[in-house]
Amino acid sequence: MIRALGIALVFWGGMSQAQGTADGMALLRKIHHATENLSYTGTFVYQQGERTETSRITRVTGPDGAIERVEVLDGVPREIVRTRDTVRCYLPESQTVKLEQRIDQRAFPGMLPEQIADLERNYVVSRGETLRIAGFDCEAVVLTPKDDLRYGYQLWADVNSGMLLKARTFNRKGETIEQFTFAQFAIGNVPRDRVRTKYAAQRWRVEDAAVTPANLARSGWSVNGVLPGFRKIIEVTRRLGETRPVSQMVYSDGMAAMSVFIEPVAGRREALRPGLSSLGAFHIYTREVANHIVTVVGEAPAASVQRVANQVEYRRPQ
Repeated sequence: MIRALGIALVFWGGMSQAQGTADGMALLRKIHHATENLSYTGTFVYQQGERTETSRITRVTGPDGAIERVEVLDGVPREIVRTRDTVRCYLPESQTVKLEQRIDQRAFPGMLPEQIADLERNYVVSRGETLRIAGFDCEAVVLTPKDDLRYGYQLWADVNSGMLLKARTFNRKGETIEQFTFAQFAIGNVPRDRVRTKYAAQRWRVEDAAVTPANLARSGWSVNGVLPGFRKIIEVTRRLGETRPVSQMVYSDGMAAMSVFIEPVAGRREALRPGLSSLGAFHIYTREVANHIVTVVGEAPAASVQRVANQVEYRRPQ
């Protein structure tokens, strides 16, 4: 009798967990669809430790693709406009426009991949607590990492539309590393002129990153034994400042991303500062390899970022 009851409890417990995972995956797909297809406007607060920053975002979708405008409302003024093909960052204080071809097509907040199912390889997906955010009833999904190589995420989405209204990144202790929350949000009826920059008439200096596809393996560079679950999604060459060429490889596990930057030591004005630094959820590790500076920037624990940096190797092409 007791053994039969125990078997039944295990069975129903497993069924409940499987149902929770299925519900969580369904909510992730709903969030992804909403972020890709909705037109909206809103104000959100980004928090990173003691630092907070308020921004206004406006997004309009259409047959020619979406246009997204983000205005930072605190501190140094800046504005970002994303179209299907380009990203422009307007910096009024220096009267500069930073321009580059868009290589990541994900919509704000750029957290979910096209292949939602891949997340189950690296995270336990479950349903979380409900909250009321910016006047909307929201349901939650939690992505708990299966190892110590990545952070966890908790996402809250509007019950009706599926729009993501709050996201929290947490470490292995459950502590919040960073989060964003909408304070005001409205869906639809967004005039197209709301996504046009107010600096369009200014004749500012334009810094074009000149992003082009690259194949670093042909040049002798490789990342051996990259973190489990991470795969290369982008490989390009870009320009920093006016002349300096820098190679970049981007790896992702579907939620977190890591960029590997490789630039020649020659011609660099700033002194090399090897070692680890951090900015909120991002860690940065720098080392010198074959007269090049290798810098890895990742939204991941420090040990993971350093591990990737130490796997970067150069072998002279034959």
